[in-house]
Amino acid sequence: MKVKSIVFGICVMLLAASGCTSVKQHRWAVHDVKRPQPPIVTPGQQPGQPPSDAIVLFDGKNLSQWLSDKDGGPAKWKVENGYMETVRGTGYIRTKQSFGDCQLHVEWASPAKVSGRGQKRGNSGVFLMSNYEVQVLDSYKNKTYPDGMAGAVYGQSPPLVNASRPPGQWQSYDIIFRRPIFKGDKVVKPATMTVLYNGVLVQDNFEIEGTTVWRKRAEYQAHPDKLPIKLQDHENPVRFRNVWIRELPELESGFVNSK
Repeated sequence: MKVKSIVFGICVMLLAASGCTSVKQHRWAVHDVKRPQPPIVTPGQQPGQPPSDAIVLFDGKNLSQWLSDKDGGPAKWKVENGYMETVRGTGYIRTKQSFGDCQLHVEWASPAKVSGRGQKRGNSGVFLMSNYEVQVLDSYKNKTYPDGMAGAVYGQSPPLVNASRPPGQWQSYDIIFRRPIFKGDKVVKPATMTVLYNGVLVQDNFEIEGTTVWRKRAEYQAHPDKLPIKLQDHENPVRFRNVWIRELPELESGFVNSK
């Protein structure tokens, strides 16, 4: 007991000498009735339908929420039968509104008639904050490099599994994205992404390495806290429908520092 007391005393003295006397304390008591109540959100009537607090980016009727990324003019993709479809050569489209932390739902389909192989088959992409791509590709019985498959964080992280449906069928992405935090030109907290592909977990809080690039290691470039969502024209006729987003509050620690 005497030895333990001496060791404990030395530890206390070292902490005091270093000034490291702050400790983390819970912000709220257990079962604290004064803790703020969560806001009420009405879920969609069917799985995949937007909840009451969602911003609907495409409802199958028009591209009023989108712009051409080439020139900032009206988006030039076609809209018919409740979906929008890429038009070869028109380029990416981007949302008029900018977003940071978010939950994004996207449904997409590659052509039922298979043409090409590898990266030349139903290729497109969903770009969070205009910079961080979740790959869209017909990956049903279509071999390619793993970090370029459907559900991959392109060039960085292959999907945990291949959950692809056959070509022509509708696929879904549910993406939870947390933006990077910069201090000046340096990233102090990388972005993270969780992706459910057709309801199957394929990215589990993956720490993004930087801006999506082709055949290079990704690096971060400092950018604003909010940027548009982009959809890619990769010269393949890919369709999109039921696109909605929920802005998420920044994560708040359950602890406070106390001295």
